[in-house]
Amino acid sequence: MTAEIRSEVVDGAELSPLQNFLQWCDRVGLVLSSKVCVSKEGTVAEYGMLATDDIEEGEVLFTIPRPALLHQGTTKVSALLEKEKSSLESSSGWVPLLLALLYEYTSSQSHWKPYLSLWTDFKTLDHPMFWSKEERDSLLRGTGVPEAVDTDLANIEREYTDVVLPFMIKHSDLWNPNTHTLELYTKLVAFIMAYSFQEPQEEEDDDEDEEEEKAPNPPMMVPMADMLNHVSNHNANLEFTPDSLKMVCVRPIPKGDEVFNTYGQMANWQLLHMYGFTEPYPSNSNDTADIPAANLYRVATQGIQSDLDRQLREEQWEMVCEMLPEKAAFVFGKQGCLTDTELHTALKVLCMSAEEFSEFKENEGWEEDEDDEKISQAFSNDGLPELKPSWKRLIHETARLTLRSYGDGEEKLGENAVDGDRALMEDKAALAGLSCRQQRALQVRYGQKRILQRLMELTKS
Repeated sequence: MTAEIRSEVVDGAELSPLQNFLQWCDRVGLVLSSKVCVSKEGTVAEYGMLATDDIEEGEVLFTIPRPALLHQGTTKVSALLEKEKSSLESSSGWVPLLLALLYEYTSSQSHWKPYLSLWTDFKTLDHPMFWSKEERDSLLRGTGVPEAVDTDLANIEREYTDVVLPFMIKHSDLWNPNTHTLELYTKLVAFIMAYSFQEPQEEEDDDEDEEEEKAPNPPMMVPMADMLNHVSNHNANLEFTPDSLKMVCVRPIPKGDEVFNTYGQMANWQLLHMYGFTEPYPSNSNDTADIPAANLYRVATQGIQSDLDRQLREEQWEMVCEMLPEKAAFVFGKQGCLTDTELHTALKVLCMSAEEFSEFKENEGWEEDEDDEKISQAFSNDGLPELKPSWKRLIHETARLTLRSYGDGEEKLGENAVDGDRALMEDKAALAGLSCRQQRALQVRYGQKRILQRLMELTKS
């Protein structure tokens, strides 16, 4: 019997994966406060952390020494990954960590086996990438998630085929394509999406060349920190020091409450796409709805009669597109537009007369424009009703057109477009009868529709 197996058996009884992990934490020097415990019960998801005593702001809940982190620099195959790093470059930047995880997850002698054993075959991961395409397209139509997942899956397959597979074949003594399959690779991508952390870049001095922005730090797996669940109104935060990472309480946590970290300011569609869960409506203060820029163009060109007017609008739109990123969208949150500068530019150009647009082109833009604060106020919920009538009409009709994209039928507009989902949300019995996937999709759809509906109300003529 190996030492690895002996550590999982105490007095003849096999330890649970969680008990084995906690013993491993002791061995690697991870210090857990006596005021918290890791549990599967009383938490919002599979695992979570509960306060076993009142916790004050500033208290350290646990400290993780850096050698306990799992990334391409700590894995047993780190030297090889470093040596070959030029051949492992990809658009995601995740290949070295993924190769490390492929190796460690399937190695019976892995230092991180007690940690990785918490996720048996990653069955708890339920990102939309694991749903059928039919489920995604029917339940999440209009939300932006199906398109994001299609892009992910295509990128994952291309990265595996073009970068990972040739590397594994070259180093067949450490990796085996029959074991380290595309299916496992995809699960590990989802694992990184849901559980990894990225260390913030150190702030540079002001005199450094601003254009030479450093690439973000690669993701890493942080045992224990990834046990904490997320809410937008979180009560703990991960801090990085040279020797360790610390989870620190950021507001008092009463005994019995769950300890929540934050994954950032994430809308429900982003939480579902990246992590496989949502916050129940209406608790996610960071929820957003996207209005594709293409929808604004469709509305702006509706009803144009003359060829001259159509040519003017097309020229205006061409200029707008030069100022916006590719596949741009105007993002609205619960308090107004979050991409106000872009929307302001688009509306200003699209609503110019032929004379104004000609002058605008001659001047190569505006000499002076409103400051950012004024623009932000103008596109807040308070400012939207005071916009110019022509601007309000474009926003109103574009929001209406976007509501149609959720598949509720062409005739269901404005108030009616939200009725079906609202009825489901308010009927507890019907809601309880939905699958987890159906419930999460509903939270995403309904939150977005309510933002768009509110936008229509604020921009009524």
